[in-house]
Amino acid sequence: MSAATTIPVSEALPKPTTRQTATAAMASLFGWGLDLFDLFILLYVAPVIGTLFFPADKPMLSLAGAYASFAVTLLIRPLGSALFGSYADRLGRRRALMIAVVGVGVSTAAFGLLPTVGQIGWAATAIFLAFRLIQGIFVGGVVAASHTIGTESVPERWRGLMSGAVGGGGAAIGGLLASLVFYVISLLAPGEAFASWGWRAMFFSGLLTSAVGLVLFRNLEESPIFRQLQAEKSARRAGAPVVASPVRALFSAEYIRAFLVSTLISFGGGAAYYLTSGYLPTYLKLVNGVPNATASMMLIAANVAAAFGACALGELSQRIGRRSSFLLMGAVRLVAFPALFLAMAQTTDTVLLTVYVMLLSLIANASYGPLLIFLNEKFPTALRATGTGLTWNVGFALGGMLPTLVSLAVDGPGQIPMMLAIFTTAVTAVYLVGAFMTEETRGNLERI
Repeated sequence: MSAATTIPVSEALPKPTTRQTATAAMASLFGWGLDLFDLFILLYVAPVIGTLFFPADKPMLSLAGAYASFAVTLLIRPLGSALFGSYADRLGRRRALMIAVVGVGVSTAAFGLLPTVGQIGWAATAIFLAFRLIQGIFVGGVVAASHTIGTESVPERWRGLMSGAVGGGGAAIGGLLASLVFYVISLLAPGEAFASWGWRAMFFSGLLTSAVGLVLFRNLEESPIFRQLQAEKSARRAGAPVVASPVRALFSAEYIRAFLVSTLISFGGGAAYYLTSGYLPTYLKLVNGVPNATASMMLIAANVAAAFGACALGELSQRIGRRSSFLLMGAVRLVAFPALFLAMAQTTDTVLLTVYVMLLSLIANASYGPLLIFLNEKFPTALRATGTGLTWNVGFALGGMLPTLVSLAVDGPGQIPMMLAIFTTAVTAVYLVGAFMTEETRGNLERI
């Protein structure tokens, strides 16, 4: 028996209080933002990490090794979503979110204690990758919980905006906080000092996420939709059977097509994110030769633009629909991405370069602003955390591998702009295929 027919949700859902709605929205937003703060730390220290943990004769190979370690985390994230998503669908979004956020913060801080290849040889690389796997499981758990509790707790009118705020705005908050930390530590540890101990301080800042998360989630309640589902389960426990496994239901004949089509869009959105916001720190350093302190200020501006773009398209999807929003952004991306990457390579003016960086971040984040609510609406309440978490993480895991492929495909920094133009055009084509294949989902969150 499917999840959709086993546990019907009552038409009269309990109305959340204003405080509950605000708390859930903030928890969802900052939960994802704090989580991405930890991931951005690695992106900002990738050149240093490549040298210390993935030494090679060619600098681009070391950089590829650092990005490959990032891909390792992305590849294990679906497992984290399966574990924490099933937990969230069975026992609650709140508990899953708290455990996952604390786990990410502690595991990130642990990287600051690791010995380097110069100290213990290649064992350092193995230890580093093992910790990336552990971190990835917790990251997948944050997605499964934070990407559901917020949208389930706000009124229908605001769900598009909430989607952009969490999916893109949360990412921007994480990137903004990481940029600020990067800026401060770059001032305290300039030049060789950053390669000596500054990168460790970057990772230690991950402890902040655990502390802030515990404070934020202290007064968090379960979403009214989930509480209603639990009430229905209790009422029916003596009668009809309850779905045994959200993961098994997701891969049943009833939901497998929705999963696959949604993954195409998720991949297209995630790949654009990692090839723009994720690759910009490296692009600015290797292609444009921008100093760390200046680059950090550009990235702060880029994250503000990213938040605006995601929220704007999330709100637009509430008016014109999720599918139409994806198609619109796909058309914009086909023209804008290659043009901006190639223009950046020819730019020496700092102000103009900052504008290009902001436009790239705005467009990339806007293109997946409606993605979160779209995925929530694709799957019923009984397997929503599992379906949303797995679809998001599988798509973003595949997309997160592309910076590594870009670094391997080029012989030097001069080839990076053209390679990014090619890659972003290809992933946009996949994104558009998924958008054409899907149906409109707006208004379906409370369905079974």
